[in-house]
Amino acid sequence: MSDQVWLSQLQQHRAIAVIRAPKMAWGEKMALAVASGGMQLIEITWNSDRPGELISRLRTDLPDCIIGTGTLFNVQQLKEAIAAGAQFLFTPHTDPEMIRAAVSQDIPIIPGALTPTEIVTAWTQGASCVKVFPVQAVGGTSYIKSLQAPLGHIPLIPTGGVTIENAKDFLQVGAVAVGLSGELFPKKTLLEGNWDAIAGQAKNLIRRLN
Repeated sequence: MSDQVWLSQLQQHRAIAVIRAPKMAWGEKMALAVASGGMQLIEITWNSDRPGELISRLRTDLPDCIIGTGTLFNVQQLKEAIAAGAQFLFTPHTDPEMIRAAVSQDIPIIPGALTPTEIVTAWTQGASCVKVFPVQAVGGTSYIKSLQAPLGHIPLIPTGGVTIENAKDFLQVGAVAVGLSGELFPKKTLLEGNWDAIAGQAKNLIRRLN
């Protein structure tokens, strides 16, 4: 998927469900739940249970969704994720070698960065967008807003502290999209296996963003 197509998907859907699944069966149900709630961008973190297998299965089960991965730390993991069918790649950090590897395969890569120097470095190395993480620790929406004047040309995806309540605020101050994890999947809800409640969380998020 080209960067242009990826950006148009982000502008259309605006939110990514980030799934960190301790059990593969949970991961599958979490993905099906948020998809039924209307979310179409789904990230399976590479530190989930059997992430490659889960990505491969979701590509079949959810043909209308775009399934990617995150928490990739090295080129080896990145190659395994691509082989499993991941359609986009998030990393917690900026690694030029990983960016080059993704670019050579025409797979969108979104490295993690925090300071203006890190964000610009990731972008000039060839990142498709830049993940600003952990955003809440450095001021949340006010930080994204303050980056817009000098760095408005770089598409930013804040994660780490984005909630259903504040997600729209991040978009209004200039973020291209947001990533949500724990907020969509409260621990109690997961332990109860209340997948309808998770679908409801996703619906609520989509309604607020639209």
